[in-house]
Amino acid sequence: MSDPFVLVHGAWHGGWCWRRVARLLRAAGHEVFTPTLTGFGERAHLLGPGVGPDTLVQDVAAVLDAEELRDVVLVGHSFGALVALAVAERAPDRVRRVVLLDGLVVDAGEQAFAGLPPGSAASRTAAAQATGGLAVPPPGAAAFGLVEPDDIAWVERRLTPHPLRTYGEPFPLSAPLGGGRPVTYVACTDPAYPAVHSAHAIVRREGWEFRELAAGHDAMISAPEATAAVLVD
Repeated sequence: MSDPFVLVHGAWHGGWCWRRVARLLRAAGHEVFTPTLTGFGERAHLLGPGVGPDTLVQDVAAVLDAEELRDVVLVGHSFGALVALAVAERAPDRVRRVVLLDGLVVDAGEQAFAGLPPGSAASRTAAAQATGGLAVPPPGAAAFGLVEPDDIAWVERRLTPHPLRTYGEPFPLSAPLGGGRPVTYVACTDPAYPAVHSAHAIVRREGWEFRELAAGHDAMISAPEATAAVLVD
């Protein structure tokens, strides 16, 4: 059996978003885990005021522990990049490499909001008032670079509100980011998703491997074959 993959979804998504990529990776002989974070997807009923960054990190770290995984390729998409980096720092002995797929990255001690464009914190906090300040309602799926009507409809049926607290509190990160594990950043370029582009300066500073993928932000949905190929590579 090849090295296992643990695929961490981003904001508003769930483990369901990896379905197409996971199928390809398993067909290639890899063991694949696609945990859904607390408060998202099929676990949306667990959304509550106590769901913060530590909750999400524990969600994934618990998978590594319960499945007794070693030499993991830990993949974090978009917001999930912060989860992946924190998990790698918590359990570096279990992680072989971290891959950030169009990931949101901030420095240790910063809120996730710090990695988003100016005004995002205010607009998302305001949007969360529809849930009493608990969670940010999802945008339309076209915001993630999806263009096929069937893909957009499939994703929009599944998106769930994102717990606001996970944006407003720092993740448990310290320097160097990633717990000293090798990190590869894969930037989605067609179309680009500017909301995460502040990460690129950190990638250069940290000296991480940088690659580009000619697909939209939700590449695991719109371009599963290309996404699986870059992950295996």
